[in-house]
Amino acid sequence: MLTDTLSKAMAELEEEQVLAQVKERLGGGVAPLEIVKTLQEGMVEVGNRFQSGEYFLSELIMAGEIMKGAMDILEPHLGGESGEHKGTIVIGTVKGDIHDLGKNIVIMLLKGAGYKVVDLGVDVPKEKFVEALQETKAPLVGMSVLLTSCQEAMKETIEAIRGAGLDTKVVIGGNYIDETVKNYVGADYYATTATDGVKVAAEVFGA
Repeated sequence: MLTDTLSKAMAELEEEQVLAQVKERLGGGVAPLEIVKTLQEGMVEVGNRFQSGEYFLSELIMAGEIMKGAMDILEPHLGGESGEHKGTIVIGTVKGDIHDLGKNIVIMLLKGAGYKVVDLGVDVPKEKFVEALQETKAPLVGMSVLLTSCQEAMKETIEAIRGAGLDTKVVIGGNYIDETVKNYVGADYYATTATDGVKVAAEVFGA
């Protein structure tokens, strides 16, 4: 049950409410990451309503647009003032899945935290992941997935990365991901929220 007015407004797709509250909270000194977390709670509820059939694809797209608007306001406040990069991270949505909202939020937060992010986009074949990792020598790769049907694609991608002799750490992210999925596909870490993804990066890079 959502108790926060901002996460509620997000779940109800009340765009003006969401943007007004984001600005208000920023002005009131609330930490930008806290605001992102609250927005994400609303997004999780949107995902739940979509899965239960209460919301359809159009609502999902609208939620994405509202979230994007909110992140546009928040991005300049998410830090990352230092000119130095802590390291490179490759990230993409696995083959067969075209959802990029979660991925885009993670990228924004990682950039804000000072990482260089190589975004492969959505519906990314395993070869592209391998290629990007060989080129960048990135010690961490993030794979985003929203559809349970794309689990096999994720597993195959991780196998391809290992098969290419890359000892890159793999973090998988998505709203249904858990320890069981992580073990099944062979990932090193899993994240259910964007802030989890940033924590994983900090661990891998020792930052």
